[in-house]
Amino acid sequence: MAARPSLAIFTIVCALTCIYAFKETRSFSYDKGVVSNLSHCPGRYCGRTKLENGSWSTCGACERGLRRNNRSACEECNDTPEFYDKLYLGFMGLLPLTFHLGCIDAAAKRRTFTREVMALYALAIIEVTIAAVVTLLVTEPYGSFSIRSCKVRKLADWYPLFHNPNPNYEGVLHCTQEAVYPLYSMVFVFYTLCLLVMLMIRPFLSSKLLPGRGKSAIYSALYFLPVLIVIHAVGAGLIYYSFPYMVIILSVVSNAAHFAFQLDQSMPGLLMGCVRDVRNLVILLGHWGLHAYGIVAITQLTEGVLHGSLCALVPLPALFYILTSRFTDPSNIG
Repeated sequence: MAARPSLAIFTIVCALTCIYAFKETRSFSYDKGVVSNLSHCPGRYCGRTKLENGSWSTCGACERGLRRNNRSACEECNDTPEFYDKLYLGFMGLLPLTFHLGCIDAAAKRRTFTREVMALYALAIIEVTIAAVVTLLVTEPYGSFSIRSCKVRKLADWYPLFHNPNPNYEGVLHCTQEAVYPLYSMVFVFYTLCLLVMLMIRPFLSSKLLPGRGKSAIYSALYFLPVLIVIHAVGAGLIYYSFPYMVIILSVVSNAAHFAFQLDQSMPGLLMGCVRDVRNLVILLGHWGLHAYGIVAITQLTEGVLHGSLCALVPLPALFYILTSRFTDPSNIG
């Protein structure tokens, strides 16, 4: 019986605490609709645009090329891309070029370079270069190779769709915008131009340079370019922060795969194959270039001498494979 008064007192105390907490809880308040004086907006990306009459618009998404500042005003982005941003754009440009070269090499089915294959390689490089130049020219400021951008601050900047606020659960404010303008949209423009330029140039020359087999490289591009567009649409932010490590890992793996397809797996055979065979030498130098690109992207060469010296480690994966090939040769098993 003595436990009942204690239980009653405990219940009363909890009820009083909940009532006090409810009274102290205040709802989020902000000025709705058009305002004469700039006032704060909820969320990370909702802002107000200054109207012609001097007032400020309702809270919402900023126009393209604008981004909310600390006072919730949509202001024009006048930043210039950082060195890391330029390396990211370069990586997005190298992706279709690498796939083009790989598909052409697979379609040719030749272990040596010929004039026809070299011409298709040059054609792919020209196509990607044209697409990249046109993309820069149609990006603000128009007709210039410079870029006016919004600075990337955090991963959430790539996914503003997931940060639309719902103040007081009264309704969602749709403030989705390109907070990393134009790093997100210009990649879509670039991939689309790669596809259009290829369709305008490649079919006519490919049928003459590589009859019968050249069309398979074009068909492959019709698949991998839309796939790259979808991957960029979904994972652009993740790619932005991880591409240096992706470049290094993929270059090491593809380098090992290239050596694994060599018929002679002996140490002298692998070494002489890199020197005598022009195709193997070009592929090896390409892997080394990608590996160095990843090192530069990770370090950003903030300490020039120290970080530049790390590029001397680029040949290490290839040398490691050659030196240990006799231990991993499947013919030695058993």
